[in-house]
Amino acid sequence: MIIKKHVADGRRLILAICDDELLGKRFEEKNKQLDISPSFYEGEKIDEIELARLIKMAYIVNAVGKDSVGCCIKAELCREEDVPKIRGIPYFQAILF
Repeated sequence: MIIKKHVADGRRLILAICDDELLGKRFEEKNKQLDISPSFYEGEKIDEIELARLIKMAYIVNAVGKDSVGCCIKAELCREEDVPKIRGIPYFQAILF
């Protein structure tokens, strides 16, 4: 997985997470699209343990891909049956309080 950390308002952590093989790709289905833009998602490779730690500190999480969204499911941010997909690619977005 790849993660890029963004900071909003000088203190709020925004995580952009994607599966390695999706970086730089774009998927469309009807009127929806996923654009896994390197400018937003390209960062460092990360494992599940470190991602779980960062998710606990995040204000916003954007995750794309089976592994990345799977980590959000394991962290109980969402349930698998509620995760939308575009062209079979799962994605998850949330503001955490």
